[in-house]
Amino acid sequence: MPDSDINRPEGIPDRPYLIVLGNEKGGSGKSTTAMHIVVSLLAEGYKVGTIDLDARQKSLTRYIENRRKYCSKNGLEMPMPRELVVPKSELRTADEAEADEKQRFEQAYLTLAGNVDVVVIDCPGSDTYLSRLAHTAADTLVTPVNDSFVDLDLLAHIDPETYAVQGPSLYAEMVWKARQRRAVADGGSIDWVVLRNRVGTLHAKNKERVEAVLSELSKRIGVRYVSGLGERVVYRELFLRGLTLIDLKQQGGIDGRGLSLSHVAARQELRALVNALNLPFRKAKVG
Repeated sequence: MPDSDINRPEGIPDRPYLIVLGNEKGGSGKSTTAMHIVVSLLAEGYKVGTIDLDARQKSLTRYIENRRKYCSKNGLEMPMPRELVVPKSELRTADEAEADEKQRFEQAYLTLAGNVDVVVIDCPGSDTYLSRLAHTAADTLVTPVNDSFVDLDLLAHIDPETYAVQGPSLYAEMVWKARQRRAVADGGSIDWVVLRNRVGTLHAKNKERVEAVLSELSKRIGVRYVSGLGERVVYRELFLRGLTLIDLKQQGGIDGRGLSLSHVAARQELRALVNALNLPFRKAKVG
């Protein structure tokens, strides 16, 4: 796809759009969501790069490696991103380590800039300097959370009796500071999207209360919340093959068993998720 189809910030030639997957809690489906966004954009013809900032677990990078092995073993050609891993610095002092990590992060970005349309960055599930750098650089910040008050504690302090929002949590405050730094640095803004992963299908009081809290947060801290990926066994099966829901139709389902109704519903969830991100370059393409 020609670079002219991408809305690039003025004065910054060949600047790829940055989508950052971040939170400070594991187990929310962050890397799975990142991979599905990557492959969805690849399938639309965009050139995509990835930067994995969790050099210890490398969940996103391992997902991509599994995809490459699956293609090699089965003689297949599938669209692949250009992936990079940025490890933490091993320098002793905090100042030296942060300067080293900043240089590593910028070098990874420059390696991809001009070669890809979009960069998807997967952050570790903890507060690190590399993660803060990525949050500040984000054009779209995606924070997957499970639909529970355990995960909502990541975003806000909530009164246990009234379920009223008492104030932002440490992570929300970090995002707020990242937004301030971004505005000062280049006048840019960060679109913060919370994905409600694993939302239950049954009507429940907990679901209503979570909805009310997120609605309040959207007014107070400027976060958008959308439905994410459901709790489905298929995601665990796909990881080992490096496949996503986008690939299932071409592959005839898992092990050639065809697409089940659950797979079809999951593909619809994914399409709705990507559309809900409101990525400006996709609007330009489809518009």
